[in-house]
Amino acid sequence: MPDMSASLALTHLVPLAKEVDENKVTPGVLGFIVFAVMALAVWGLMKSMNKHMQKVDFKESASARTVQAGADSKAPAADPKG
Repeated sequence: MPDMSASLALTHLVPLAKEVDENKVTPGVLGFIVFAVMALAVWGLMKSMNKHMQKVDFKESASARTVQAGADSKAPAADPKG
């Protein structure tokens, strides 16, 4: 039965294919819609990334420096003899 529906679909699509000019192929409305959706998705991702990057604090806080200094002072000294 699936073969019959496939052949029926082909017989209906073949006349539509003959109407298309072989030298002029355009993406059409579907291509525009896909492109527009992708453009909106990229715009949304860039907006979200910008918002998240503004939350990042690149300066080290004073408490982090004191914790790091305390850890360095408690670390055993390296043995120079190896």
